[in-house]
Amino acid sequence: MGPGALDMTDFDPGFVDELVSREGRGAEAVIPILQGLQDHYRYLPEPALRRVCELTDITPAAIMGVSTFYTRFRHQPVGRYMLRTCHGTACHVKGIGLVEDALRRHLAIPEDGDTDPQGRFTIERVACLGCCTLAPAVQIEHHTYGYTTAGGVKGLISDFERVAQTAPPNDGRHGDSALDRYTAACDLHARKQAARKEGRDDGHGEIRIGLGSCCIAKGSGRIYDALSAAVEKTGAAVTIKPVGCVGMCHRTPMVEVSMNGASPAFYDGLSPASARDLLERHVKPRSLLRRARRFVSRAFDQLLLDGSAPSISRHAMDVRGPQVSAFLGPQKHIATEHYGHIAPLDLDEYLANDGFAALSKALGSSVSGGGADSIIATIEASGLRGRGGAGFPTARKWRVARGAAGDTKYVICNGDEGDPGAFMDRMLIESFPYRVIEGMMIAGLAIGAHQGIFYIRHEYPLAVRRVTEAIAHCRARGILGSDVMGSGFAFDAEVRAGAGAFVCGEETALIASLEGERGIPRLRPPYPAESGLWGRPTLVNNVETLALVPWIMRHGAGKFASIGTASSKGTKVFALAGKVRRGGLIEVPMGTTIRQVVEEIGGGVAPGRTFKAVQVGGPSGGCVPAELADTPIDYDALSEIGAIMGSGGLVVLDDTDCMVDIARYFLQFTQAESCGKCTFCRIGTRRMLEMLDRLCAGRGKPRDLDELENLAGQIIGGSLCSLGTTAPNPVLTTLRYFRHEYEAHLAGRCPAGKCRDLIRYEVNQRCIGCTLCAQQCPVDAIPMTPYYRHTIDPDICTRCDICRQVCPEEAIAVASP
Repeated sequence: MGPGALDMTDFDPGFVDELVSREGRGAEAVIPILQGLQDHYRYLPEPALRRVCELTDITPAAIMGVSTFYTRFRHQPVGRYMLRTCHGTACHVKGIGLVEDALRRHLAIPEDGDTDPQGRFTIERVACLGCCTLAPAVQIEHHTYGYTTAGGVKGLISDFERVAQTAPPNDGRHGDSALDRYTAACDLHARKQAARKEGRDDGHGEIRIGLGSCCIAKGSGRIYDALSAAVEKTGAAVTIKPVGCVGMCHRTPMVEVSMNGASPAFYDGLSPASARDLLERHVKPRSLLRRARRFVSRAFDQLLLDGSAPSISRHAMDVRGPQVSAFLGPQKHIATEHYGHIAPLDLDEYLANDGFAALSKALGSSVSGGGADSIIATIEASGLRGRGGAGFPTARKWRVARGAAGDTKYVICNGDEGDPGAFMDRMLIESFPYRVIEGMMIAGLAIGAHQGIFYIRHEYPLAVRRVTEAIAHCRARGILGSDVMGSGFAFDAEVRAGAGAFVCGEETALIASLEGERGIPRLRPPYPAESGLWGRPTLVNNVETLALVPWIMRHGAGKFASIGTASSKGTKVFALAGKVRRGGLIEVPMGTTIRQVVEEIGGGVAPGRTFKAVQVGGPSGGCVPAELADTPIDYDALSEIGAIMGSGGLVVLDDTDCMVDIARYFLQFTQAESCGKCTFCRIGTRRMLEMLDRLCAGRGKPRDLDELENLAGQIIGGSLCSLGTTAPNPVLTTLRYFRHEYEAHLAGRCPAGKCRDLIRYEVNQRCIGCTLCAQQCPVDAIPMTPYYRHTIDPDICTRCDICRQVCPEEAIAVASP
C-alpha cells in the first residue's frame, strides 16, 4: 500500500454519509461527491467509493466513467505534499519543462512514477495555474513559487520545508489557511468600514494592497499581515484595505497609500520588514503617548542595529512615472472598473460605487412595463459580443433564451477558463464578484430565469471562495433571494467547481458536467438557450461578458458602442504574459493594435531580444508574427490573419522561442484534452503530434509539412465542437508565417535553439574556470578543471540548462550541431 493510502481499518464511513447527505443521492450528485472525497482523502479510496454506491443511485460504472474523465480525480494515494508544475503557455516558453526535470532529479522521482521514494512529494502537471506573470510557476500545496529555474529547485524545496515546519500536518483534512485568512481579511475590512460609518472607527487614511492570487503568490499577503500587525501595535489612524487585482502584475507586491485626500503614493519592492517604516512615513500615531513610544522604540532599534534597521527608502520606491503611465494610459476600464480600489467583498463599498444600480434600473424597467425586451434591446444596441472566444452577439443569445418555452430557466457563468496562458476570468471573479453577480442577475431578469450557477475551475480556489462569500452577503441583504431588492423578482445563485477538463469550456460539455456526466459536447441544435441544463432553456455567458453588462445598463448602449470598431464594440480584457517586460491584466478598447499592447503597454521584450510573435487565443488561436503587429484587436481582423480573439490570453514570444515547438505544445494540449468522441479530433491530432515530434527531434520527412496541412483540414471539417475545429490553428498559422523554421527542422536545425535533440551546449572563451557549472551539473557532463576553460561532453549532457543559468560570465552558449 502506497504512502497515504487508506487502510480499511482506518476508514470512517461517517464522513461519506455526511457528504452524501449534503450533496444528494441522485446520479447527478456524482461530481460534487467525488470532489468532496478528493478534498478529504486527496484521492478516491475504493472503500469510500463503495460506500457512495451503497447510499446513492450512483453506479460503480458512473463513478469510474466520470472519475477517469476529469484530471482532478486520482485513484492512487499521493505523497504528503502535492507539487504542481504549471504547463501553461507562458510557463512553457519560460522553461517549466527544465524545472520539472530538475525537480524529479532532486527528489529522485522515477521516470515512470510521480512520487518520491520517501512518499513526501507527488508531482502533478497542471494545464495552467492562472499565474502567468510568475512564469514558470510551481505550486506546493497552496504555496505558489514564481520565476523558478532548474538551478533553483533545491532552494525551492528547502523554502517549502521550512514553511511546512510551522504549518499543520497535511493529511488532506486541513483547509487552505492562506485562502481562509485573506478571504477573512476582505470580510474584516467590510466590517471595519461599517463600524467607521457608524462612528466607532476614526481611521482617516487607507493603505491599499492587492490580495488576488498572483499578488498573494508574489508576497502581498505577507506584507498585508505585516502592515496589519504594525497598525495594531502602533495604533496608527489608517485602514489596511485589501483590494483585488491591481493590474500591474509586473510590479506587485504593490501598495497604494491614500491619506487625508492627498495624492496617493505608490510603492513596490516592499518587504514585510519595511511595513513599519511605511507607516512612519505617512501616518502619525493617534496620541502623544503613542508618538513618544514610537520615537523611543525606533531610536532603540537604530542604536542596537547601528543604522541598519529596515528603511522604506531601501525597500520600496514610488512607482509613479512614465512606465506606469505607458502601461495604464491606453487602457479603458469597464469590466475592471475601480480596479485596485474596491475591496472584493465589501458590499457597502460596491453599492457606494453604483453597485447594483444597473440591476435596480433593470428591475424598474421591468416593473414599469419595458421589461425584458428593453434590457435585451439595450444590450443589442451596445453591440456587445460574447467575450468567451467566438464573439457571438450577446443579445441574440439572450433573445433566444427569452423566447424559449418553459417556466424554469438557468443562467450559467462560464468561469472554467481552461486556456493555458489566460487568467482574465480568474482575476475578474476574485476582484469583482458582485459585478459578475449583478450581470448574471440582469441576464436572468432578461430571459426569465430565477437560478444562476457559477462554474469555476477547481484550480482557482480563491475565486470559488470569494464568489461563495459574495453570494452569501447578497442573500443576507436581500439582493439575492425570493424578493430581490423588494421587487418581487426571485433569483438565487450557487457555485460549482469544475473537475479539470478543458473541453468543459464548451457550453454543452459544461452542462454535461453539471449534470454529473463526462464533459462530452453534443450535437447542436438544439442550442442550450433552447434546451440546456436538465433539458431547460439555459443561457451560458462568459465571466467578462457578464461583468460588462452593469456598465452598459448604467451608462447606456450608445456610450459602450462608441468604443471600439465597427464590428467589435467596447473593450477587451487580456492576460498579457510571456516574453514581455510589463505583464499583467489589461483592458483596452477594441481596435487597439497588437503592437500597442506589446510595445507601449507591455514595454516590449527584454533588452537584446527581438519581438517575434504573439500567441493569441490559446489552443484555439494562432501565432501572429511581429510583421503583422499593426493588426487591430478586432474579431474580424484577427480572423483574417488566421487567429481568433479567444478568451483573452496574449502570450508574447521572442527570438528564443521555436515556432515548431510552440505548435507541438498546443497539439500536445489539445490531443490530451480531446474528449475522444470525434475520430478526426481524437486520431487526427495524434497523427499531427507525431509528425511535430519527429520534426522537433530532427527526424522529419519532407512530406510532413503537406500532410500537416491536409490533416488540419480534415480535423476542422470533421470535428463536432470548437476544440477540434480550432485545434489545428496554431499549426496552420506557424506553417503560414514561419515555414522557414519547419524547413530548418527538416534539415536538422532549430534556429531558436529550443529543441533539445537539435542543440548542444558549448563553453566559449569567456570561461574563467570557476567550476560553478561543473559543480552544478546533475549528470557530471562537465569535468572539474579549475582555472581552465571547461568542456561539456555532448554524449552525457541532458540539455538541462543549469550550467548556462549559473555561469557568472555568460560563457556557455547554445548552438546547433
